[in-house]
Amino acid sequence: MIFKANGYEIVVNTPTKAALLAAVAARFAEAEGFALATLNLDHLVKLHASARFARTYAAQDIVVADGNPVVWLSRLARRPVALVPGSEMVLPLAELAAQNGVKVALFGSTEESLKASAEALKIAVQNIDISCQIAPPMGFDPESDAAAAMLAELEASGAGLVFLALGAPKQEAFAARGRSLAPSLGFASIGAGLDFLSGAQTRAPKWVQVIAMEWAWRAAQAPARLVPRYARCFLILPRLLFDALSQR
Repeated sequence: MIFKANGYEIVVNTPTKAALLAAVAARFAEAEGFALATLNLDHLVKLHASARFARTYAAQDIVVADGNPVVWLSRLARRPVALVPGSEMVLPLAELAAQNGVKVALFGSTEESLKASAEALKIAVQNIDISCQIAPPMGFDPESDAAAAMLAELEASGAGLVFLALGAPKQEAFAARGRSLAPSLGFASIGAGLDFLSGAQTRAPKWVQVIAMEWAWRAAQAPARLVPRYARCFLILPRLLFDALSQR
């Protein structure tokens, strides 16, 4: 399905986990960077609210469906894709990097979470080489001179894969800037993926995930922050349903 926002077209161009791993492996083989975005309903709300974010998202090289609504809308438009949650791709991508001799960097979250995530990755992934860990300060601006210096530090570390745990829209903006300032780096925007790995955050039980109710479980954990976000997501659904039907 083509998601249109602020004059830009956003397409889930990598429909399955296997396709994602193949695309990243090809980039590793050519020592070529990339920006991976994980599209979900909250991102679609932000895309319609911000032309800047829409422009940034359109600059991502690889886009997967991170949320069930994106999967369902794509099926409705008769352009089916599979669910590829970004938080579940941390270990597969880390394993792929290790197999290809590609160094990994961790960026975002907090110093404590990054340290715990690095330890968890070293236990879970044989021969992984974590070359750099950077937890930017509160108020981090992806467009700042400090961000440019951090991109230079990531590149100097020899990393080929950078896990970005900043949340949208900062992680996508940082990745888009990195594609021009540090083109050899592969950026994977995985949101809370590192916090889940470190234990700083806890995912919903598997049975809740299976019935596609993880959003409700998360809302119950942090209602003040997430209930308004999910309300905005529900409000945009009629427009997206109309768009999906029109693309059949």
